[in-house]
Amino acid sequence: MEGLHHFPWQRGLPESFAHHGRHERRDAAEHRERILEVAGHLFAEHGVDAVSMHQIAMAAGIGQGTLYRRYAHKGALCVDLMRERHEQFVAEIGTLCEPATESSPLERLDKVLAHCIAFLEEQGALLAPVAATERRHFMCDEPDDPRRLSPYHIPLYLWLHELFSALFAEAVEQGELAPLDISFTSDTILATLNPLFYRFQRQERGFTPERILQGLRHIYIGGLKPSPPEPPIPNKSRPPEL
Repeated sequence: MEGLHHFPWQRGLPESFAHHGRHERRDAAEHRERILEVAGHLFAEHGVDAVSMHQIAMAAGIGQGTLYRRYAHKGALCVDLMRERHEQFVAEIGTLCEPATESSPLERLDKVLAHCIAFLEEQGALLAPVAATERRHFMCDEPDDPRRLSPYHIPLYLWLHELFSALFAEAVEQGELAPLDISFTSDTILATLNPLFYRFQRQERGFTPERILQGLRHIYIGGLKPSPPEPPIPNKSRPPEL
C-alpha cells in the first residue's frame, strides 16, 4: 500500500479538468457558444435522449456538417456542456478530502460518496450519453491502442480510483477498516457509480438517491469494518471426582 496515501489533489487536478484557454477564431467561438446554449435549452426542455444532433443544428442555425466537425457525437457535446461543472466537482472533492482536515478517513469517504451521488443526480441526464458513447466506441472500434477509448482509462476514472484507493489505504492503516484488496474495492465502488448503472437503478429499479447512498455506505463502510473480537471462552474447570 506504499504511496497510496499521497493524495491526488496534492499534485493538482488531472489534465482534463485543468483550465485551458481556447485558441479559436471569433466566429468559431461564437458558433460553439451558440451550439452549447441551444443544446442546453433543448436538453432541459425535452431531455437529452429525445434531442438529436440534427435538431440542435437546425435550432442553432448552422449546417449539420458544421456541428459534426466540432462535436463528433452527442456525448462530446455533453462533455463540453459539463466541463465547468466537472472542474467544480473535482475541486469540491479535493476540499472535502484535504489531508489537513480533522475528519477520519471513513468520514471523508462518506462525504465523497454523498457528493458523488448528488453529482450523479444533478448531472445524470448529461453523464449517461457520455458514458454510453464511450462504451459503444470501446466495444465497436478497434483502435491501435485499445486503452485509448476505454472508459476505465479516462482521467476522471483514474483520478477517482486513486482518491478512493488513498482513502481506503488510510482507513486500513488507522484500523478503521479490515485489510482488503484496495485496488479491486476501488474499481467495484466506481462500477456502482457509473452513470449508466446509476440511471438504471434510479429509473428501472426505482431506487431513491438516499437508498443508493445507504447501500454504498452499508457495503463499503460498515461492511468493511473489522469484526469485533470474539469474547474469551470461559475456562470451565472439571468437577472434582467422587
